[in-house]
Amino acid sequence: MGMGVASGGGGGRRRRGRKKAVMSEINITPMVDVMLVLLIIFMVAAPMMTAGVPIDLPRTAAGELSSQTQPITVAVTPEGAIFVGEDPVSEADLVATVSQQAVNGTEDRIFLRGDTTANYGAVMRVMGLLSAGGYTKIGLITQQEN
Repeated sequence: MGMGVASGGGGGRRRRGRKKAVMSEINITPMVDVMLVLLIIFMVAAPMMTAGVPIDLPRTAAGELSSQTQPITVAVTPEGAIFVGEDPVSEADLVATVSQQAVNGTEDRIFLRGDTTANYGAVMRVMGLLSAGGYTKIGLITQQEN
């Protein structure tokens, strides 16, 4: 009995007399956890940060489309006049005229041609009218530089 008390008391004195060694290693586990959470947040948020008009632009390296029907061509002149094919059309009648010419409904491809000197707002207004009418496959026509 006395032996147990003596060894317990002596051990306590020894521990009290010795100081704990300072831990000199950095624990990087919490930092790695935070970095992984940030990586996941940025991977999820990055596709949502892209903004733009949802249009189907033609690619220069793509081959000819294998479609039986000709695409509907809408043109905007420098004065702001709108033409569907060769026929002049008002803004109010644009969607109705395009709907008459569409074979596959709103799945038809529409090519929008805007003159270089045409008002940007007029071209965007025509594109907005077509998009509001349900047409999503809108391509902007350009010419290649020499």
